[in-house]
Amino acid sequence: MADLFDTASESGPPRKAEVRPLADRIRPARLSDVIGQARVLGPDGPLGSMLAAGSLSSLILWGPPGVGKTTIARLLADESDLAFVQISAIFTGVPDLRKVFEAAKLRRQQGRATLLFVDEIHRFNKAQQDSFLPHMEDGTILLVGATTENPSFELNAAVMSRAQVIVLERLSLADLELLAQRAERELGRKLPLTAEAREALLEMADGDGRACLNLIEQVAAWKTDAKVDPDALAQRLMKRAAKYDKSGDEHYNLISALHKSVRGSDPDAALYWLARMLEGGEDPRYLARRITRMAIEDIGLADPAAARHCLDAWALYERLGSPEGELALGQAVIYLALAPKSNAGYAAYKGARAEARRTGSLMPPAHILNAPTKMMKDQGYGAGYAYDHDAEDGFSGQNYFPDGLKRPVLYTPVERGFERELKRRLDWFVSQRLKRGG
Repeated sequence: MADLFDTASESGPPRKAEVRPLADRIRPARLSDVIGQARVLGPDGPLGSMLAAGSLSSLILWGPPGVGKTTIARLLADESDLAFVQISAIFTGVPDLRKVFEAAKLRRQQGRATLLFVDEIHRFNKAQQDSFLPHMEDGTILLVGATTENPSFELNAAVMSRAQVIVLERLSLADLELLAQRAERELGRKLPLTAEAREALLEMADGDGRACLNLIEQVAAWKTDAKVDPDALAQRLMKRAAKYDKSGDEHYNLISALHKSVRGSDPDAALYWLARMLEGGEDPRYLARRITRMAIEDIGLADPAAARHCLDAWALYERLGSPEGELALGQAVIYLALAPKSNAGYAAYKGARAEARRTGSLMPPAHILNAPTKMMKDQGYGAGYAYDHDAEDGFSGQNYFPDGLKRPVLYTPVERGFERELKRRLDWFVSQRLKRGG
């Protein structure tokens, strides 16, 4: 099957170097030339160790776009003397897979194994993923899948058990600078950029090597010898859109970062992650709902006003719309980050639910049951109930749990914020209950 690395046939006209994309022209010829993934490709890294031992296994390459997944797969095949076949899960159906497997079987009969590279492997459904298993097990193919999504959520457990997950990292600014220098050597000249504009160009790529090379190719095409400054660069080039999938792994990563920044009382970090999600196109209403959840989960009764602030911010967004309404969400995030924290109410609620599941068939004690009929009175319903308003200090100290159930302690307030006052009240009730035998 043809793939992205097929070369022109000998009978056809050769491709001119100048019409090939820059990314293709400087594609590494050896794994040692790959920029930015030394952690996995180095002698002590997982791939370096496999190659040194001559025991390459099936792999899932997980990482953001433009970090070298395709290049690494091709070079692994070259350095292991495997036939390289590339397919994309987006364009490949079951009939295509059958052809790939049949070709790999023929190749195996001729004494050569196949490295099958599957781009966007998470796009295959369960049945399609299952079709790889027998061919992986009998050695017909060595599977290398590439994905930008968390394999734990997107890939079958059977595939995961037969493949090692290799995590690839986004390229740093230093990595992108090395890439730019390599591109300049291929182009035969320096980019017409000031130092500040060069750094801005690398930042525009946002860790994506392919995007970086595309930007460099655009700049190299400018017919100018004068150095371009950052302002002129921004006018001529569009910044790469931030990587954010509202339904994918990045969505959950960023909302987790926002939530933990609020819980950690860091307003600057919380605002940053809120802005990242808004810049990525997240629905502000989703953020308003999640921010409100943070108020009741991580602040609770330590600051009862926190939830009210969130609801007010939510309502303000609905009234004002974007972008002014998003400022209200930002202010709510600041308030939450700086509020006293307590999960005592949240923990108490979860404990109560667990206790209810464990003892869900126990009746309330008879003295707190109403007795609207004579038969119910005869059964003892309501007998001995102490009306709290008639008791000393308005507190009878009676038991309200089912008879025979050891009294659980569910709510344990903290010594922070308003819960300090609630703890003082609770301690008094506990002491009085002990005195009055409740």
